[in-house]
Amino acid sequence: MAPAWGRGLASVGLLVVLLAGGCSGEEPPRFVKEPKDQIGVSGGVASFVCQATGDPKPRVTWNKKGKKVNSQRFETIEFDESAGAVLRIQPLRTPRDENVYECVAQNAVGEVAVHAKLTVLRGL
Repeated sequence: MAPAWGRGLASVGLLVVLLAGGCSGEEPPRFVKEPKDQIGVSGGVASFVCQATGDPKPRVTWNKKGKKVNSQRFETIEFDESAGAVLRIQPLRTPRDENVYECVAQNAVGEVAVHAKLTVLRGL
């Protein structure tokens, strides 16, 4: 039977190997701020905020129907070295803008996405 101190050293050695293996510094993106579903009025404004963290720092982009948002009425304001982005839609149009918008965070280690729905009501 091995002495008690031998078993303890084996456990410590295993712990050191596990910790050293997990210290590569790289981690996939994860959201620290997720966009919320919104209801807007035609002619008004809607803003969605999304921010992610990871190593290397992820880049956040916005999609509508699987494609990057692209319109003069859609403004993307990046912050935190592109790890965060605000999607601002103005003026809102129904039914064109009523949709599910996707925030995608991507880095060399992985990619994650989160969705938020925009409902646009007709003005009175």
